[in-house]
Amino acid sequence: MLSHAINNNTLRRLLADACLCRTVATPMEHSTVRDNRMTTSSTYAETEQASPGNSPARVATASFIGTAIEFYDFYVYATAAALVIGPVFFPQTSGTAQMLSAFLTFGIAFLARPLGSALFGHFGDRIGRKSTLVASLLLMGVCTTLIGVLPGYDSIGAWAPILLCVLRFGQGLGLGGEWGGAALLATENAPKGKRAWFGMFPQLGPSIGFLAANGLFLTLAMLLSDEQFRDWGWRIPFLLSAALVIVGLYVRLKLEETPVFAKAMARHERVKMPVVELFSQYWMPVLLGAAAMVVCYALFYISTVFSLSYGVSTLGYSRETFLGLLCFAVLFMALATPLSAWLSDRYGRKPVLIVGAVLAILSGFTMQPLLTSGSTIGVALFLAIELFLMGVTFAPMGALLPELFPTHVRYTGASAAYNLGGIVGASAAPFFAQKLVAMGGLSWVGGYVSAAALLSLIAVLCLKETRHSEL
Repeated sequence: MLSHAINNNTLRRLLADACLCRTVATPMEHSTVRDNRMTTSSTYAETEQASPGNSPARVATASFIGTAIEFYDFYVYATAAALVIGPVFFPQTSGTAQMLSAFLTFGIAFLARPLGSALFGHFGDRIGRKSTLVASLLLMGVCTTLIGVLPGYDSIGAWAPILLCVLRFGQGLGLGGEWGGAALLATENAPKGKRAWFGMFPQLGPSIGFLAANGLFLTLAMLLSDEQFRDWGWRIPFLLSAALVIVGLYVRLKLEETPVFAKAMARHERVKMPVVELFSQYWMPVLLGAAAMVVCYALFYISTVFSLSYGVSTLGYSRETFLGLLCFAVLFMALATPLSAWLSDRYGRKPVLIVGAVLAILSGFTMQPLLTSGSTIGVALFLAIELFLMGVTFAPMGALLPELFPTHVRYTGASAAYNLGGIVGASAAPFFAQKLVAMGGLSWVGGYVSAAALLSLIAVLCLKETRHSEL
């Protein structure tokens, strides 16, 4: 019996030791499995730890201030093209020929923008959003500042328009990479359900940039004589770009990489050639996104660049009066932008864009009666309607275009769609509007706006709703 008890005790002790060993070993085994299985997640955590998140205020400021500065640079040239670029850089004796030449140089930047979207999109999808945004801002600012010191045709002859075209091309490259990166910076940092609201901040940039550019030209027009303005005054807004770019660079250099891109990097979701991947796998969203953007460009550039030129040269308004009307009207665009973004977060991107496109189609029919009414109130009403609708159709694009593409081609895809739409809706809009008004009057130009809006309406109807899509 004693021997049997000893044996039982020994057996129990051995079993207890075995259980203890199993208890100790099991967590180690699980830990090993977990370590093997979750290597990517560990890297992922380290990546997130190394890249602390951006605060909402910092995201809003950086995405807004960069686009405001870039569009300031772009609108400075657009306004100068309507007022002074032709006589300074082109030798034709005909004022119409000079205006057409100036508008052609305006269009060069839009042809460069898709190249800029491919170039900066490549690095934005492979290296990161932050460094690419810094480079695009720097390129745009340098080109704008150099236009401000470029001698005219009377000083260096044919080199003046040639160098102007080169710098204008550089402006287009920079802006081609700007918007897509700013939209991604905002939407990839946005909390759930608020992507359109966060995507609204880069969409506010054009309104503020336009106000700054035209407000400065208006101030110069009031302080300087026509001779002073044509000789040197028009260069001041271009030169001020250098100071603005320094501010923008300071803000953007303090950013961290977006969490969505950091996660994609941790999962090794990069492709060697994002532009090839984009057009081989996602060409349809690019085309539909570009077509959806056309109405935004047509509304804006017909109501600003063309209308400014037409109002001063044909309707007889002074330069400062029409610039004042534009500054008043663009406030409606700034008001419509947050309203439209809020609505698109609440009801979806498509409903807001469909309503905006339908109203834009109708607005084309108001162009001739309002601009030729002989009333300043009629002109102001037309400009306010067009720019309000620009804000309505433009605001949801800050979320919609990034939502159409996966992370590894999102920078390239959103930028390509945005800038390809500019070729159709904006690059030749002032040029063709000048031709159309000579052929059939303002009603033909209004028809151009309505046709552009119809194209965008069809594209939006073909797109899927993206409000609940995961980035």
